[in-house]
Amino acid sequence: MRILVTGGAGFIGSHFVRSLLSDSAPEAVTVLDALTYAGNPANLALVKDDSRLRFVRGDILDAGRVAELMSEHDAVVHLAAESHVDRSIATGTNFASTNVLGTQTLLEAAVHAGLGTFVHVSTDEVYGSIPVGSWTEEQPLAPNSPYSAAKAGSDLLALAYHRTHGLDVRITRCSNNYGPYQYPEKIIPLFITSLLDGRPVPLYGDGGQIRDWLHVEDHCRAIRLVMEGGRPGEVYNVGGGTELTNKQLTDRLLDACGRDWDSVVQVEDRKGHDARYSVDWSKIRDELGYEPQRSFDEGLAATVAWYREHRSWWNAVPR
Repeated sequence: MRILVTGGAGFIGSHFVRSLLSDSAPEAVTVLDALTYAGNPANLALVKDDSRLRFVRGDILDAGRVAELMSEHDAVVHLAAESHVDRSIATGTNFASTNVLGTQTLLEAAVHAGLGTFVHVSTDEVYGSIPVGSWTEEQPLAPNSPYSAAKAGSDLLALAYHRTHGLDVRITRCSNNYGPYQYPEKIIPLFITSLLDGRPVPLYGDGGQIRDWLHVEDHCRAIRLVMEGGRPGEVYNVGGGTELTNKQLTDRLLDACGRDWDSVVQVEDRKGHDARYSVDWSKIRDELGYEPQRSFDEGLAATVAWYREHRSWWNAVPR
């Protein structure tokens, strides 16, 4: 199988590419990445000499380039996206452009190329906040930030291309990812790198917001399960099984980095901050056999150790 991975130099995308190339299954893997601030060729250093890997620097909005690449592949795993909520609050333009129009460009090219499978990687944030219980895949979308609204729009476009054109679209919606190589603007790498540098960390509001945490390796296994065995036109939630408040997470990060609460600065809560995300992932478990394999305690300890040992990586990324 020849697989095109958009956003393959980013955090999740590079993990997915490395996992693909760790076995003999794919005939070829092409990474299409615009190398914006969060895309980093160093994320692919471990596999750069694999003869099956091809890197193409380009934008998913470039219809000509996308059409050319689409015709050369059997499947697409679409991970390219603007993804940081704070940046979307500052200005939503890039989010609407990349996440909605970029996805539409890919879908249109996939239809014309007769592509086999299109896996669209989305987020639990499209469901909005839930006080108790967990969202199933049938829950109507109710996004609350420009980022999640743009992702919801791309989800709806992807499903529309399945229903209108018969394109084999499969959507995953994951909970909060963490692990090595994550750009240090998201809470876990931001707090780790700041604490290791002896700098304070910001805690929004009272820190009571609840998130489910999913190790990136488990997420990538789930994506592959959906790519290889998922059903066309279906949505699959992917969870990690560990819900924590941001205050509880901060406490664990302080302990792991050898710091105390004197390093925490309480700041005004983010605009439109969702109180809790939680997805019911029984569908992917029952249909495809997915179960998280990394416990949060082990995964977090390994992630802190990775950032401690790879200071040169995070000191080199632009911030």
